[in-house]
Amino acid sequence: MEYQRVERIAKRMRRKILDIAFSCNLSAHIGGALSIVDITATLYSVILKYDPTKPIWEERDRFILSKGHGALGYYSALLEAGFISEEVFNTFQVNGSDLTAHPVMNLSLGIESSNGSLGHGLSLAVGLALAAKKMEKRHNIYVLLGNGECNEGAVWEAVMAASHFKLDNLTAIVDNNGYQNDSERSKEIMDCGDIGAKWESFGWNLLSVDGHNISQLIDAFVEHNVEHIPKIVVANTIKGKGISFMENNNDWHHNRLTKKYYERALVEMEHGE
Repeated sequence: MEYQRVERIAKRMRRKILDIAFSCNLSAHIGGALSIVDITATLYSVILKYDPTKPIWEERDRFILSKGHGALGYYSALLEAGFISEEVFNTFQVNGSDLTAHPVMNLSLGIESSNGSLGHGLSLAVGLALAAKKMEKRHNIYVLLGNGECNEGAVWEAVMAASHFKLDNLTAIVDNNGYQNDSERSKEIMDCGDIGAKWESFGWNLLSVDGHNISQLIDAFVEHNVEHIPKIVVANTIKGKGISFMENNNDWHHNRLTKKYYERALVEMEHGE
């Protein structure tokens, strides 16, 4: 089954995230990376059109990671897709590495954009989608945002622009895990209410899914396209998904994975807990 294949890929990606977060011997953004693994695994194994041997192929689909702190959920997908080698992946956060805590644009490695300060990825994606329309290209643009960065005003300017320009070649995904940075739950910082309804009110085609259900993710990305209307997939996720002591625990937004916790996490993975 296609879903089972993607689930196996996602499991390998989670293991790779744990391995490199431990071996880099530095604090890393783990919680938000684990929440997007099923999304990036689905995109890179089923949805996106690309050729890792031709990373600047003009007809490739573009993926923008707007929530740059989810980089390990991105790099592990690029590893699985063949853009990044094991040798390069293992340089994460090493001085001089191409794989930093937030992505830096490097098309040869499949990294389409630089993302440090949040709230700008959707604007870039809108520009790419609009350019593709004007040049009559058939590739699609996908952009993954965090629910916290949707507090940014620039996001909503881009939301309006995408609807105005009828960018049906654009799909945005919100990793709606309910947390942001190292503070409390997002609703205690700025309560966005029904975030999907807000995007829909700006003229987007809304789909709300379980962000850890591969079947729902594939269906959302493949089906339900509406001509002249951009698509928003609100993926309801769990921060730190897959590791019980990290799930919904914002201490793991950015933290150092010590040997004690690394071994505990591996035991959980091996026993499928």
